[in-house]
Amino acid sequence: MKIELIEVADASYQRAEERAGEYFAALKSQLHERSYVPGLIEDIGQWKRRHMHRAPLPFLFAGTRKKPDPSDVQTYLRWLNRSGKLDAYLERSVSYIYMRDLGKDLNDPRTRKRLEHFLADLKKHLLSPAESAGGNLPELLSLRSFYRWAEKEGVEGAAIWLIDKLKGVSAHLPKEMNAEEAQRKLIKIILGVVLHALDEISEEAPAAKRAQILEAAIKSGYYYGLTYPFIDDLLDSEALNADEKERYSRMIRAALISGTVPEPGEWGGERRELMRYVYAELREAYEYIKHRQPEQAKQAFFDQSYVFFHAQHVDRVKELAHADYSNEELYLPIILKSSSSRLIVRSVIGAPQDGDFDRRVFYYGLYNQLADDFADLFEDMERGAVTPYTYFYKYRHQRPDLINPFELYWAVIFHLIHHVYRSDAAIREILLDRAINGLKRYRKRAGSKKYREIMDVFSTGSAELNRLIQRMVDKAEDVDFLDKLLRDQLLAVMSRHRSEQEEFAEIVHTARRAINERLPIPRPGAAAPMQELLIETANYSLEGSGKRLRPILAWVMGVNEFGLPDAGLTPLLRALEYMHTASLIFDDLPSQDNSSIRRGRPTLHRVHSSAIAELTGIFLIQKAIEEVSSLEGFPGGAVLALLKYMSHKAGEICMGQAMDLSSRGKALTLDELNRICFYKTGIAFEVSLAAPAILAGADEADINVLKTYSYHAGIAFQIKDDLLDWEGDLKRLGKPTGQDKDNENSTFVAILGLEGAKKQMWEHYCLAMEALKDLPRGTVFLKHLLHFIVGRDR
Repeated sequence: MKIELIEVADASYQRAEERAGEYFAALKSQLHERSYVPGLIEDIGQWKRRHMHRAPLPFLFAGTRKKPDPSDVQTYLRWLNRSGKLDAYLERSVSYIYMRDLGKDLNDPRTRKRLEHFLADLKKHLLSPAESAGGNLPELLSLRSFYRWAEKEGVEGAAIWLIDKLKGVSAHLPKEMNAEEAQRKLIKIILGVVLHALDEISEEAPAAKRAQILEAAIKSGYYYGLTYPFIDDLLDSEALNADEKERYSRMIRAALISGTVPEPGEWGGERRELMRYVYAELREAYEYIKHRQPEQAKQAFFDQSYVFFHAQHVDRVKELAHADYSNEELYLPIILKSSSSRLIVRSVIGAPQDGDFDRRVFYYGLYNQLADDFADLFEDMERGAVTPYTYFYKYRHQRPDLINPFELYWAVIFHLIHHVYRSDAAIREILLDRAINGLKRYRKRAGSKKYREIMDVFSTGSAELNRLIQRMVDKAEDVDFLDKLLRDQLLAVMSRHRSEQEEFAEIVHTARRAINERLPIPRPGAAAPMQELLIETANYSLEGSGKRLRPILAWVMGVNEFGLPDAGLTPLLRALEYMHTASLIFDDLPSQDNSSIRRGRPTLHRVHSSAIAELTGIFLIQKAIEEVSSLEGFPGGAVLALLKYMSHKAGEICMGQAMDLSSRGKALTLDELNRICFYKTGIAFEVSLAAPAILAGADEADINVLKTYSYHAGIAFQIKDDLLDWEGDLKRLGKPTGQDKDNENSTFVAILGLEGAKKQMWEHYCLAMEALKDLPRGTVFLKHLLHFIVGRDR
C-alpha cells in the first residue's frame, strides 16, 4: 500500500483525535473543579417538577392509575392514552430520536413541523385496533406491516430485496455471536438511515423522487448496517481466532485507506464459507456506498470511515489485564467511534454538509456510549472487554487517577444541556428522562441489591448529587421511551420467532415422518398381477422427497387446533397425499409438462409408460375416495359432507389443470392466471385446512377464513414455484428448472417479470396474514407456513 495514502489516513485520525482531546480536556476540567455539580443539581430540581407526583387517592383513580407491564404493548399504550400521558410519552420518544439519530435542533421551525406531523401519524397508528397482533405486538414490527409501508411508498422492490438480504445475514451468523442482538442493531441502523432520508425529502417532492430516495436509503442502510454484525461484532466475538482477526482487520483497513477492496485470498477451516459470504456482502456494500458519494465528498467519507474503524480497533485491542492505560487512552477512542458512527450516516445517504449537525452529534456520542457501557458492565467484564466502566471497576483502588465514568456521564449531560444546546429546557427534559430511565431499567434487570452495590462503586464525588439521582430513580415517573419498548419487543419477537420456527420445523419433521410411514399401500395376499403392478407404481410415486405439506397441514389443524384423534385422521392424511400424488403423475406426462424428474427420481412414465402412469393416477384417486369413506369415530353426516366436498374439489383441480393446458402459448391476464393457480394449487391447501374443520363441526365463519387464507397461500406457493423454476437449483428442487419456459406455460414470471412476480407473492402473503386476524384460534403454525412458503428454496 502506498505510504502517502497511509499518511493521509493517519493524519485524518490525528485531527479527529485532537478534537476529541479538546472535548475531553473540557470535561476533565469540569470534573476536577466539580463545576458541573451545582448546575446539574439545579437542572434536576427543575426537571423533577414534571416527574415527582403526589400519590393520588386510590378510590378516585382505581381505573386509570395502575400501570400495566409495558411488555403488553397494546394494553400499555391504551393505558397511557387513558391516563393522559401518551402525548408526552410519544413527544419525548420522537424528540429523542430526532436529537440523537438525526442530530436535529428541536427548536428549528422545520424540525418542529415535521416532528408534529410524525407524532400525529404515530399516535394514530399505535392506537389503531387493526395494528395490534394478538393484543400484544404492534404490527409495525411485522413483515406484513413493513411490506405494506413499502407498497404505500412505492418501494416494494427494495423491501423484497432487503427481506432476502436479512434472511441471508440470519443464515450466516456464527453461533459465537448473539444472533438477535446482531440483527437488532442492523435493523436499527437501517431504520436510522431511512429516517435521515425521510427528513431530507422535501414535502413538495413528487412520489417518484421520494420513492427513489427511500429505495437508496433502504439499500444504503443495509450496506452500512452490515459493518456492525460483520465487522464490529464479528471481531468482538470468538468466531475468529487471533490470526484471523488480524488478517481480517488488515483487509478492512486497506480498503478504507486505498479506496479499493483487496482480494480475500483463501480462508481455510470451518470459517471458509462464513468469510466468503461476509467478503462478498461487504465488497458489494463498499462499492455501492462508494459510488453513491459525490466526488467532492468521497475523501471526507473515507476519512470518517477510517476514523470510525480505527477508533474501534484501538478500543478493541486493549487488554483488561493491562493496568497502565491513561484516561485519554480509555476515553478518546470511544468519543471518536461513538460520534463517527452517526456522522457517517449523512455521508451514506449523500446529504449535504451541515456544520451544526456535525457539532451536535460529535459531542452527543459520548453520552450515549457511556450509557450503553454502563448497561453492559457485567457482560463486558465476562468477556474481558476494556470499557471505562470495566477498567474503573477493576483498578479503582490502585489507580486513584482514573476518571469515574459514571461521574463523567453526568458531567457530559451538563455539558450537552448548557454548552451544546444553550440551556434548552426541552433538551434538559429529554436527556434527564433518558438518564433516569436507563438507571431504572438497569435496576430492574440487575435487581435492587446488585444495583446498590454498583452505585456504591460508581457514585459521584458529590453526596448531594448522588442522593438526588437515587431519589429520582426511586420516585420519578413518566420517563419511559418508545424506542426502548420497541427494542425489548423486537428482541422478544426475534427470540420467539426463532423458537417458533424451530417448533414449526420439528412439527413438520415429526408429522412428515409419521405420514410417510402411513402412506404405503399394502399388497393384499392374493392380488392379481395387474393390481400388484398398480400398487407398486403407486408406492413408487408416493416415495421420494415429497414435502407432504397437505397432509401435514391437515394433521396440525386436526390434532393441534381442533383436538381430533391422531390415529382417526390417518385415512384423511392418506387421501390428501394420494390425490396430490395423482395430480403430479398427470402433470408430469408427455402430454402435459413432460417432466423427467419428480421428487429427485425419474418420473413414473419414464420408468414404465404413459399408460401405466395414467392408470396409477386413477388408482390413487380411487384409493383416496376409499380412505375418506373409511373414516371412523366421526359423525356420519360429517364424513358424508367431507366426501362430497373433496370429490367436488378434486373435479375443480382437474378443471384447473385443463385450464392450464389450454392456456399454453397464450397471453393470460393476471386475473386469469390467479384463477388457474387457485384451481391447481390453492384448492389443495383449502381442502387440507377445511377437511379437518368439517370433521370437527367448525363454524362456517372459521371455515371461510381458512378458505380465504388458503386462496392467497396457494397462489403465493405457486408464484414461489414459478420463481424457483426460473432461478432455482436442480439439486435442491428435485426436478428440472426452466420447464415452464420450455413448455410455454403462462407463469407469474412470464406475465409480470421477475420483480413483478415477487411483488405479487408478497401481496398474497400479506392478504393471507391479514385473513388470519379473523380466526379465533391458534395461528402460529399457519403464519410460519407462510414464512416457509415465501422463503423456501425447494
